[in-house]
Amino acid sequence: MQSNPSARAFGASLLVSLLVLSGAAQAACPDDAAIDAFLAARASAAPTPPPVAAGGSMADALCAQDKIVARLETDLGPVVGYKAGLTSPRSQEAFGVSEPVLGTLLEGMILTGEVTARPAEAVRPLFEADLIVEIADAAVNEATTPEEVLAHIAGIRPFLELPALVVGADDKLDGPAITSINVGAWKGVMGDLIEIPQGEEGVAMLADFTAKLTNEATGETLSEAPGKAVLGHPLNAVTWIAGALKAQGKALKPGDLVSVGSIGPLHPMKPGLSVTLTYEGLPGTPKLGARFE
Repeated sequence: MQSNPSARAFGASLLVSLLVLSGAAQAACPDDAAIDAFLAARASAAPTPPPVAAGGSMADALCAQDKIVARLETDLGPVVGYKAGLTSPRSQEAFGVSEPVLGTLLEGMILTGEVTARPAEAVRPLFEADLIVEIADAAVNEATTPEEVLAHIAGIRPFLELPALVVGADDKLDGPAITSINVGAWKGVMGDLIEIPQGEEGVAMLADFTAKLTNEATGETLSEAPGKAVLGHPLNAVTWIAGALKAQGKALKPGDLVSVGSIGPLHPMKPGLSVTLTYEGLPGTPKLGARFE
């Protein structure tokens, strides 16, 4: 998917169609008991089926996600942004979708500084190179190209996402199922704001930088991929999310954080591993990391 309006239009039109065809007002959203049972299992790091099983409707999945987020806000604080999942052709093929999926980020999910995460506290925890875009003004909702998005953001932030799949290994995940578990949002390590040059220079920089994950102890490269591995350009994820939110009657606002999705493969989180994420080609060659115990 290249730099054009299709990222946003496709996301919005498909979600609108799914909501209409499924009859969002009468959707069979999981009841409160089902959501409570899911969250109880999540909190105790016990595998549990997704609230909406594979083959379910996206309307039900979005309804389930809204209920989950509302309950998590009690402990994790307010919504601070959104995340795009399944932003590479390979991941979309693996989950049987033709576009990304939308998740919600809460304040308590975002970590800073020296971070230690414990894999035992989650089911199927992972780590991945990612990037956060910080929104500057609401006009970003009307942007249709990376250059237009760039004009309405405050900058970008390094982001090492630590998602968790929550469900058991035998539970199938497709687009609705993974949406219903809030796209695995669990934790993430965020760095300082970095301003990006406007215009073609900034657009090219964000397409061509390399996100490199290394084993801190050995220096081994675990993975590396360019920014354009995300939907052809990482700012296309912002456009897609704006369209997906519009289909739900929502919008991006100043200060929102947008996680663009995996820049390269996901990796299993293993105790004893420390990783560093370096952004080669961005101003100052920023880096951050995490230790897993």
